[in-house]
Amino acid sequence: MEKENLILTEEWDKVFPKNDDVEQCKVTFVNRYGITLAADLYKPKGTEGKLPAIAISGPFGAVKEQVSGLYAQEMASRGFLTIAFDPSFTGESGGQPHFMASPDINTEDFQAAVDFLATNEDVDADRIGILGVCGWGGMALNAASIDTRIKATVTSTMYNMTRQIAKGYFDEADNADARHEMKVALNNQRTEDYKNGEYARMGGVVKELSDDLPQFAVDYHNFYIGELGYHPRSPGSTDGWNATGCISFISQPIIAYSDEIRSAVLMIHGENAHSRYFSEDEFAKLTGDNKELMIIPDAVHTDLYYKMDVIPFDKIEEFYNKYL
Repeated sequence: MEKENLILTEEWDKVFPKNDDVEQCKVTFVNRYGITLAADLYKPKGTEGKLPAIAISGPFGAVKEQVSGLYAQEMASRGFLTIAFDPSFTGESGGQPHFMASPDINTEDFQAAVDFLATNEDVDADRIGILGVCGWGGMALNAASIDTRIKATVTSTMYNMTRQIAKGYFDEADNADARHEMKVALNNQRTEDYKNGEYARMGGVVKELSDDLPQFAVDYHNFYIGELGYHPRSPGSTDGWNATGCISFISQPIIAYSDEIRSAVLMIHGENAHSRYFSEDEFAKLTGDNKELMIIPDAVHTDLYYKMDVIPFDKIEEFYNKYL
């Protein structure tokens, strides 16, 4: 498997401060589609021997310099070797054209991260977990239903992106006519893209606030566009995904066999998050006494992106210590 020669930024360009008790370096690995992924590896300083490890990604539209890196650095400070990776077609990772997404390939990205960790000399291959935030929470749960090397999975403020795209928020567009109209528009856009030789972008999160916006759209704006989390490589901070980038999500639902996940799962969501139903509905399908749903009082969706006093890191650490 040949690696693509990626251009990686070596200076610290994260949206969160550096923890000097944690070592950080750039690494790359290849998924089974031949796409080279870029990641930041975090390791607690002064450790010896093989460590438990966690692969982290998300949210949907973010890059590793934002939320996943924050989680990865914090968990490394608590004794884990972690990687925060850019999924295929995003950030510093390979795959052309950029700003595409795929239920299959993005699930594979988590499995490729496990490949990398399982063969890393500093990692105990029998103690590997994954953590997915927002849209990559759904991908993480999907990977856990496939990959038996994953011993523990955490999802934070999870979206099931195939459900959201095919049915709309709160399933309000869950009908054949609505999906047909969406398919017509997307396929017409495919024709225009091919004719023009370039891919139109969706526009990203709302750039200008107005009084009629739902609060979660305001929260996304404040994170991705404001000083909280803006990053120039992030689709959420710039012009978003390609307009046709998520077309396959309409007919490729993920997490079909979540009831067969035998490894441990911890699902975390905010009490006041618009997306809370995604976690509650998926959790209801899980079986076994090693599954847990944690609802954070008063928290909204994006609070679990960056608020260190809201994200339950003590609970996450306890969970991984128990199951890895």
